[in-house]
Amino acid sequence: MDGRERPLVEAFVALADTLVDDYDVVEFAQELVEDCVALLDADSAGLLLADLRGGLQVLASTSEQTRLLELLQIQSDAGPCMQAYRTGQQVRIDDLGSDTSGWSDFVDRARAEGFGAVVAIPLRLRTERIGALNLFRREPGMMTDSDLLVAQALADVATIGILHQRVLTRGAVVNSQLQTALNSRIVIEQAKGVLAERQGLDMEQAFVELRTMARSSNRHLSETARTVIENSSGAFPAGNAPA
Repeated sequence: MDGRERPLVEAFVALADTLVDDYDVVEFAQELVEDCVALLDADSAGLLLADLRGGLQVLASTSEQTRLLELLQIQSDAGPCMQAYRTGQQVRIDDLGSDTSGWSDFVDRARAEGFGAVVAIPLRLRTERIGALNLFRREPGMMTDSDLLVAQALADVATIGILHQRVLTRGAVVNSQLQTALNSRIVIEQAKGVLAERQGLDMEQAFVELRTMARSSNRHLSETARTVIENSSGAFPAGNAPA
């Protein structure tokens, strides 16, 4: 492998370290998309997870514009992530400027946001598919085979992480636990809105502040988000966790 071997190994070790009984799925997914941007030829990333009805919801993203692109795919029921989830196969658009996929809404919005290429990686375990990972690049062009292999390996680790110790349980139990993770993401988005309004932040800054609060108090991101929402004022000094 190339000079990224050490950080890549560290990323896999860090992901493996989260596989304990009481880990935060949303934080786990957030670290995954950030690792993808740090380790691969990608400028932004997002992760979608299936809900109880088989629809996809945004679990993590590296930027607000990426999150909105993921939401657009969900709302239009079309795009590379949707196809990767449904087929279990990687989907590549090497040049959004000459794309012929038929996903005009997604392609137009992605280009307007300054992206030139995208790759969607399925989150799969054998025949089971639970979501998809989107990797966005500013410049058009093919992602290398090496990067594609690493991206799929990271996605596979994420799938195992999300389903760890659950793959032998009944599907209804697995779905219920996945739904809990998605519900946590909704709470996090609400808490971001509270912090953004109270502290005059944009949504990306609000998310950074929320994660800082969670880490400084050694609490789960979702738990911290609930405390922010429940707090009567909803405003906290920068970098401080709620009491």
